[in-house]
Amino acid sequence: MEPRESWAALAAGGVAGVCVDLILFPLDTVKTRLQSPQGFRKAGGFRGIYAGVPSTAIGSFPNAAAFFITYENVKSLLPHGSSSYLSPATHMVAASLGEVIPFSLVQFPLWESLKDLWSWKQGHVVDSWQSAVCGAFAGGFAAAVTTPLDVAKTRIMLAKAGSSNARGNVLAALGGIWRTEGLSGLFAGVVPRMAAISLGGFIFLGTYEKIRQLLL
Repeated sequence: MEPRESWAALAAGGVAGVCVDLILFPLDTVKTRLQSPQGFRKAGGFRGIYAGVPSTAIGSFPNAAAFFITYENVKSLLPHGSSSYLSPATHMVAASLGEVIPFSLVQFPLWESLKDLWSWKQGHVVDSWQSAVCGAFAGGFAAAVTTPLDVAKTRIMLAKAGSSNARGNVLAALGGIWRTEGLSGLFAGVVPRMAAISLGGFIFLGTYEKIRQLLL
């Protein structure tokens, strides 16, 4: 990548990260409380859902900027393009190096594939709003399939000292949820999680593409 492309990815990623966190922070708080073993009301309900927004916004700029400059640079070094059968693997590698979580491994290859398909259908590269729509679909799907992992993470974070979940074993946490609450427990909060991340994908990836295009 040329230096100006790297700077554009850095700036666009940072701004996109701040925008999505400011807008979606309350929904993430509600989702976390829905997944709490205490239950939604005892975990706080709708009280204080904006608490912590300033610190989150401050931290989101460097995090998102670092992710996208890594993602774009790694992607430029690996085989990619709509005609390459290695394209999904390229996007998975780039996403995993930018942010090592299963969510990104699902969302970004799907986002890129949807953009490639839409571009091919209409005969030109997608606009930023079309990229945003692809981001919403990719985010919603990734949110649904990774919800059990998110529930396990939440239970571990909220676990009391000395409890089995406090040990931080994700597989053990998943097994415990399955035994006591079944499938509904594993997918607790899936609807608000999908709604929040679909909207987040629309804002985050759409904003990123628009600002990056403007800067370039």
